[in-house]
Amino acid sequence: MIDKLEFLLLLARERHFGRAAEVAGISQPSLSAAVKSLEDQFGLVIVERGSRFRGFTPEGERVLEWARRIVGDARSMKHDIDALKRGGISGHLRLGVIPTALPFVTAMTVPFHTHQPGVRFTVTSQTSIAILSAMVNLEMDVGLSYIDNEDIGRFRTIPLYEERYGLLVATSHPLASRESVSWAEAGRVPLCLLTPDMQNRRIIDRHMAEAGVISQPTFESNSMTLLQVHVATGEWCSIVAGRAADMPGRLARHPANRPGSPGQPGYLGGLTTVPLVDPVASHKIGLIIPGREPFTPVVAAFVAAAKKVAAEPAPAAPS
Repeated sequence: MIDKLEFLLLLARERHFGRAAEVAGISQPSLSAAVKSLEDQFGLVIVERGSRFRGFTPEGERVLEWARRIVGDARSMKHDIDALKRGGISGHLRLGVIPTALPFVTAMTVPFHTHQPGVRFTVTSQTSIAILSAMVNLEMDVGLSYIDNEDIGRFRTIPLYEERYGLLVATSHPLASRESVSWAEAGRVPLCLLTPDMQNRRIIDRHMAEAGVISQPTFESNSMTLLQVHVATGEWCSIVAGRAADMPGRLARHPANRPGSPGQPGYLGGLTTVPLVDPVASHKIGLIIPGREPFTPVVAAFVAAAKKVAAEPAPAAPS
């Protein structure tokens, strides 16, 4: 039964019988037979079929919801028993992180690794929506994302820090020496921003609209590194987010700095962040965890470590 439900989850993820079978390491007829066996057992149609996969029936969606719970619990039980037999925690933790929160990851992974060296991490940069989708489908164990801006469904959250916003500029930029910049002013300079599928971008667009300006970036990317490289040329500015304590006076030097002059191809200068005001906006970043317990031993240990990090004061901003 568990194996068949696992196949059902793969089918929900891949939306294609052939691809799901390939991922499962079985033939397509075997996968179809497993789904048909579940349908016979439950006495209902789970998958709408035709010349190709068409989706799940309403009854199939209910079966899929139960499959996620049952498979999740079965995996948790297996990991828990394995940990008992080994006498320690080991395994694999899959962490989905929104791009703006990536610099914070080491605050959790480094101390956790010190105490739990048997655990390996896979950290993936994703949109907030993709993180929730991956957790629903049991493809991600924990998420690091916004917890006060959009619905997170049945998951639980652990607040970690307040995110605030600043204008990222080259140190040679006229605004670099300012104590602060208003959102309205930020809307009038050439901007490079994250793509609109990112929740951070939607937040930025909303705050700019509240300030009476329309967000019209001339360069977009889903890579924070690429945005920083473009800002370093002096041709663009960007709006970045980080812990409130890190924003005032934060100075970053791009590791690829090279000699040259602003405006010349290949030039990468220093970067500085000027706090954005009018308004001073903030949003909560936190850990998103499964809504049901018991957790796997790895997730339980990571949650405990995250709570400890959340209770610690944020480091002072650099002078």
